[in-house]
Amino acid sequence: MTLEIKNELGSIDIAIDVIANIAGEAVVESYGVVGMASRHQVRDGFAELLGKENYSRGVVVENNDGLLDVDLYIIVGYGVKISEVANNVQTSVKYRLEKTFGLTINTINIHVQGVRMINTDE
Repeated sequence: MTLEIKNELGSIDIAIDVIANIAGEAVVESYGVVGMASRHQVRDGFAELLGKENYSRGVVVENNDGLLDVDLYIIVGYGVKISEVANNVQTSVKYRLEKTFGLTINTINIHVQGVRMINTDE
């Protein structure tokens, strides 16, 4: 599925997976986020951390007549204020998508799939 942007020079088709990858990169760069989670949780309740190549599996993008609705599935660090992390993620993803693609964002929904200890060995 693609999103079509028209301008005076022609049209541009952007794959939804590209939008999802850009959103996923903005998420993992946010403070308090350990990683992206799959939108389909494992049966035993443990959320799977996604690697860099799979960010789009933790992002759902829907196009509603030029307005984007984005659902993000994240894992946050233990001890952080979840509401602040979610607010920061929403702000950074909205900024990144609007500046990169010139798109209008309708909603950004955050789904916290788990809490993990932040690795401080790095």
